Amino acid sequence: MTTTLQTRQSEIVKMLNRQQANALVAYLNYKKYHWFTFGPLFRDLHLLFEEHGNEIFAMLDELAERSLMLDGKPVANPDDYLSVATVTPSTGDLSVREMVEEAIATHDLIIDEMHQDAELAANQGDIGTDDVLTRLVQVHQKHRWFLKEILRKGDGLIA
Repeated sequence: MTTTLQTRQSEIVKMLNRQQANALVAYLNYKKYHWFTFGPLFRDLHLLFEEHGNEIFAMLDELAERSLMLDGKPVANPDDYLSVATVTPSTGDLSVREMVEEAIATHDLIIDEMHQDAELAANQGDIGTDDVLTRLVQVHQKHRWFLKEILRKGDGLIA
Protein backbone atom coordinates (compact mmCIF):
# COMPACT_ATOMS: atom_id res chain seq x y z
CA MET A 1 0.00 0.00 0.00
CA THR A 2 1.41 3.39 -0.94
CA THR A 3 2.02 6.03 1.68
CA THR A 4 -0.51 8.36 0.04
CA LEU A 5 -3.20 5.67 0.18
CA GLN A 6 -2.30 4.90 3.80
CA THR A 7 -2.57 8.58 4.71
CA ARG A 8 -5.97 8.89 3.01
CA GLN A 9 -7.26 5.74 4.70
CA SER A 10 -5.92 6.90 8.07
CA GLU A 11 -7.82 10.17 7.69
CA ILE A 12 -11.02 8.30 6.81
CA VAL A 13 -10.59 5.84 9.70
CA LYS A 14 -10.17 8.76 12.11
CA MET A 15 -13.43 10.21 10.78
CA LEU A 16 -15.18 6.84 11.07
CA ASN A 17 -13.97 6.55 14.66
CA ARG A 18 -15.51 9.94 15.44
CA GLN A 19 -18.80 8.85 13.90
CA GLN A 20 -18.66 5.59 15.84
CA ALA A 21 -18.01 7.47 19.11
CA ASN A 22 -20.82 9.91 18.28
CA ALA A 23 -23.19 6.99 17.70
CA LEU A 24 -22.41 5.51 21.11
CA VAL A 25 -22.88 8.82 22.93
CA ALA A 26 -26.11 9.51 21.01
CA TYR A 27 -27.33 6.01 21.87
CA LEU A 28 -26.60 6.51 25.57
CA ASN A 29 -28.37 9.89 25.48
CA TYR A 30 -31.41 8.21 23.94
CA LYS A 31 -31.41 5.57 26.68
CA LYS A 32 -31.46 8.38 29.24
CA TYR A 33 -34.40 10.05 27.50
CA HIS A 34 -36.17 6.68 27.26
CA TRP A 35 -35.82 6.05 30.98
CA PHE A 36 -36.67 9.55 32.18
CA THR A 37 -39.43 10.73 29.86
CA PHE A 38 -42.71 11.63 31.55
CA GLY A 39 -45.98 13.43 31.01
CA PRO A 40 -48.98 13.12 28.70
CA LEU A 41 -46.87 11.82 25.80
CA PHE A 42 -44.97 9.35 27.98
CA ARG A 43 -45.83 6.14 26.14
CA ASP A 44 -45.20 7.51 22.67
CA LEU A 45 -41.94 9.24 23.61
CA HIS A 46 -40.74 6.30 25.70
CA LEU A 47 -41.17 4.03 22.67
CA LEU A 48 -39.80 6.59 20.18
CA PHE A 49 -36.63 7.16 22.21
CA GLU A 50 -36.15 3.39 22.44
CA GLU A 51 -36.65 2.95 18.69
CA HIS A 52 -34.30 5.79 17.77
CA GLY A 53 -31.68 4.59 20.23
CA ASN A 54 -31.77 1.06 18.83
CA GLU A 55 -31.37 2.33 15.26
CA ILE A 56 -28.35 4.39 16.27
CA PHE A 57 -26.88 1.48 18.27
CA ALA A 58 -26.95 -0.61 15.09
CA MET A 59 -24.70 1.98 13.43
CA LEU A 60 -21.85 1.26 15.85
CA ASP A 61 -20.94 -2.09 14.33
CA GLU A 62 -21.28 -0.86 10.76
CA LEU A 63 -18.95 2.09 11.40
CA ALA A 64 -16.42 -0.05 13.30
CA GLU A 65 -16.39 -2.72 10.62
CA ARG A 66 -15.91 -0.09 7.92
CA SER A 67 -12.75 1.04 9.76
CA LEU A 68 -11.52 -2.56 9.80
CA MET A 69 -12.22 -2.90 6.06
CA LEU A 70 -9.82 0.01 5.54
CA ASP A 71 -7.13 -1.73 7.61
CA GLY A 72 -7.80 0.65 10.50
CA LYS A 73 -8.76 0.14 14.10
CA PRO A 74 -12.15 1.18 15.44
CA VAL A 75 -12.62 2.80 18.82
CA ALA A 76 -12.78 -0.15 21.19
CA ASN A 77 -11.74 1.01 24.65
CA PRO A 78 -14.60 2.58 26.61
CA ASP A 79 -12.27 5.28 27.95
CA ASP A 80 -11.55 6.48 24.41
CA TYR A 81 -15.10 7.18 23.27
CA LEU A 82 -15.63 10.56 24.93
CA SER A 83 -12.30 11.96 23.78
CA VAL A 84 -13.11 11.04 20.16
CA ALA A 85 -16.79 12.04 20.10
CA THR A 86 -18.04 15.49 19.19
CA VAL A 87 -21.52 14.69 20.52
CA THR A 88 -21.92 15.84 24.11
CA PRO A 89 -23.22 13.39 26.70
CA SER A 90 -26.54 14.42 28.21
CA THR A 91 -26.26 15.61 31.80
CA GLY A 92 -28.65 16.67 34.51
CA ASP A 93 -32.39 16.43 34.91
CA LEU A 94 -34.17 17.57 31.78
CA SER A 95 -37.73 18.42 30.91
CA VAL A 96 -39.24 16.43 28.06
CA ARG A 97 -38.91 19.49 25.81
CA GLU A 98 -35.21 19.76 26.73
CA MET A 99 -34.70 16.06 25.93
CA VAL A 100 -36.28 16.49 22.50
CA GLU A 101 -34.35 19.71 21.81
CA GLU A 102 -31.09 18.09 22.90
CA ALA A 103 -31.75 15.11 20.63
CA ILE A 104 -32.48 17.45 17.70
CA ALA A 105 -29.22 19.33 18.33
CA THR A 106 -27.33 16.02 18.39
CA HIS A 107 -28.83 15.01 15.06
CA ASP A 108 -28.04 18.43 13.59
CA LEU A 109 -24.39 18.00 14.57
CA ILE A 110 -24.14 14.44 13.27
CA ILE A 111 -25.94 15.29 10.02
CA ASP A 112 -23.61 18.23 9.38
CA GLU A 113 -20.52 16.13 10.10
CA MET A 114 -21.76 13.20 8.01
CA HIS A 115 -22.28 15.50 5.03
CA GLN A 116 -18.72 16.78 5.38
CA ASP A 117 -17.37 13.26 5.98
CA ALA A 118 -19.21 11.80 2.97
CA GLU A 119 -17.73 14.56 0.82
CA LEU A 120 -14.26 13.77 2.19
CA ALA A 121 -14.72 10.07 1.43
CA ALA A 122 -16.01 10.80 -2.08
CA ASN A 123 -13.10 13.17 -2.76
CA GLN A 124 -10.68 10.48 -1.56
CA GLY A 125 -12.29 7.98 -3.94
CA ASP A 126 -13.73 5.89 -1.08
CA ILE A 127 -17.17 5.16 -2.45
CA GLY A 128 -17.78 2.48 0.19
CA THR A 129 -17.47 4.92 3.10
CA ASP A 130 -19.38 7.55 1.14
CA ASP A 131 -22.20 5.03 0.69
CA VAL A 132 -22.26 4.05 4.37
CA LEU A 133 -22.44 7.68 5.48
CA THR A 134 -25.06 8.56 2.86
CA ARG A 135 -27.31 5.76 4.16
CA LEU A 136 -26.74 6.56 7.83
CA VAL A 137 -27.34 10.29 7.46
CA GLN A 138 -30.82 9.49 6.20
CA VAL A 139 -31.62 7.73 9.49
CA HIS A 140 -30.50 10.81 11.42
CA GLN A 141 -32.53 13.06 9.16
CA LYS A 142 -35.64 10.95 9.76
CA HIS A 143 -35.09 11.01 13.53
CA ARG A 144 -34.66 14.79 13.46
CA TRP A 145 -37.86 15.14 11.44
CA PHE A 146 -39.86 13.05 13.93
CA LEU A 147 -38.48 15.02 16.88
CA LYS A 148 -39.14 18.40 15.27
CA GLU A 149 -42.74 17.38 14.63
CA ILE A 150 -43.17 16.67 18.34
CA LEU A 151 -42.33 20.29 19.12
CA ARG A 152 -44.53 21.73 16.39
CA LYS A 153 -47.09 24.10 17.94
CA GLY A 154 -50.77 23.82 17.31
CA ASP A 155 -51.41 20.26 18.40
CA GLY A 156 -52.88 21.31 21.73
CA LEU A 157 -50.56 18.97 23.65
CA ILE A 158 -47.37 21.01 23.78
CA ALA A 159 -47.52 24.78 24.09
